[in-house]
Amino acid sequence: MPKASLADKLVVAISSRALFDLSESHRIYTEDGVDAYHRYQVLHEDEILAPGPAFGLARKLLRLNGVERQYVEVILLSRNSADTGLRVFNSIKHYGLDITRAAFTKGEATSRYVPAFGAHLFLSADTGDVRRALADGYAAATIVASDVERDESEGLRIAFDGDAVIFSDEAERIYQEQGLAAFARSEVVAALEPLSGGPFKEFLAALHRIQAAFPDDQSPIRTALVTARSAPAHERVIRTLRAWNIRIDEAFFLGGLDKGDVLRAFGADIFFDDQRTHIESARRHGAAGHVPHGVTNE
Repeated sequence: MPKASLADKLVVAISSRALFDLSESHRIYTEDGVDAYHRYQVLHEDEILAPGPAFGLARKLLRLNGVERQYVEVILLSRNSADTGLRVFNSIKHYGLDITRAAFTKGEATSRYVPAFGAHLFLSADTGDVRRALADGYAAATIVASDVERDESEGLRIAFDGDAVIFSDEAERIYQEQGLAAFARSEVVAALEPLSGGPFKEFLAALHRIQAAFPDDQSPIRTALVTARSAPAHERVIRTLRAWNIRIDEAFFLGGLDKGDVLRAFGADIFFDDQRTHIESARRHGAAGHVPHGVTNE
């Protein structure tokens, strides 16, 4: 049998609480302990779980796979044991999700297995796990459910904040510590100097590789940069992406305006940002991922 490999795929690791609605199970675990949780899950293992906040994204990612080429691998990372995790796999089968690989850690942190699977992105409901994955250099976000149900008939649309997400927080630090005027001056001076990569650079690059397999007007993925930056701080961002040879389909330099309306117009399936205020605005229109990284989260 040939050795299996995920090297040529976009690998997304999703926790069971991100993929399915396990709120009642988690309440029992929190209030009554492990034994009560175990009994509850085994008793209800034939009851199908409702979709969770990352379910729609997972389904759209898996739809990118065709007969001739598999672009995406979605891996389940769960703090369940294999025994209590049977209900999760029954639900995966019920919804027809092509998820075959999983790690069940029986209460241990799942983030340690993000590098083991070579995941480009880790989505979880546990902020502690997310922070650990980010500290190890992997794109990770605490998934936040949307207030609305999105139409799944269209292609996959993913939006990103810039500083502390796609890019490092080096410019954001100047803004936070010295103010807007100092930030603007610094960005003009450094306009020709590419920004360092942030935690989501490699995930964006992996999306770009899938996009490159299709003609521009036929790509099933569309990406957007939605940033609070405005002119003249836009130039460094554009030149950085050019230097990286990474494609962004749409870019919005909002100068501090609310991001929610733009995300609604773009039709984002998920938006990643390091600031909670933007996440709360985004979730009114689609799923959102809080990235607890950089100076604003210290």
